[in-house]
Amino acid sequence: MPIITKVSAQKRPGRYNIFLDQAYAFSVGERTLAEFALFKGKEVDDALRAEIEAFEASAQARDLAAKYLSYQPRTEKEITDYLIKREVAPAAAQKATKELKDLGYLDDRVYAQLFVKNNLQVGNSGPKGVSRDLAKKGVDPVIIDEAISEVDQEAWLEVGKRLVKSLMNQQGKIANREVVTKMKVKLVSHGFTNDLAEAIVQDFDLASQDAQQEALAKQGIKAYKRFRRYDEATRRQKMRQYLYSHGFSGDEITAFLNGEIVPLEELEEY
Repeated sequence: MPIITKVSAQKRPGRYNIFLDQAYAFSVGERTLAEFALFKGKEVDDALRAEIEAFEASAQARDLAAKYLSYQPRTEKEITDYLIKREVAPAAAQKATKELKDLGYLDDRVYAQLFVKNNLQVGNSGPKGVSRDLAKKGVDPVIIDEAISEVDQEAWLEVGKRLVKSLMNQQGKIANREVVTKMKVKLVSHGFTNDLAEAIVQDFDLASQDAQQEALAKQGIKAYKRFRRYDEATRRQKMRQYLYSHGFSGDEITAFLNGEIVPLEELEEY
């Protein structure tokens, strides 16, 4: 039966080379060394060696996982996927993940709660967006639903307003209707429901007549400059189409074309 004839420390702290019958056999960490009392003179048959190597693989996986977890909270799936990516055997990866979970270092329910809380404070995703992100991280749908249900609508409204607040700067540059459309599109794309998007938009003051007329004047002048080379009938038609596509109503467009927003004689100066 093979016997340990030498145990030597590697340059890497905490790692040791094990020699059986004068020949290098394998390396282990301090935890494995102590667990199996691997000292000179100990007999190591094939069954014990297989047990040692399995324990060592598990220990290395657990150390890798603990280091990865030390940077920030992770889900169970993230830990397992990381270990497999680092070429840890799937069985060892799952075992290490379970051990960390049993020790209380991994808890998908707590992770989901923290994830939602962080989004409410500094994120920009709606409930559907948060749900998608957590699902990608392998969190159970029931846990996700629980975390999402703990948030009241007012909190989601604040996240949504933070997301689209910058679009308010376009008031006076484009039609209010187009501002509203852009807000809703952005909100829905970030995981807000249509009802939430509607409520968020209504919280903004987008009814300013002065801002609407300012936007109409700017876009109307832009349309005139773009189509001024055409004859009057064609120009008016193209300007109407342009302004309508930018969210202005038929009455507003007619008012501009009739010179009620910018006198027609002034358009020639642009």
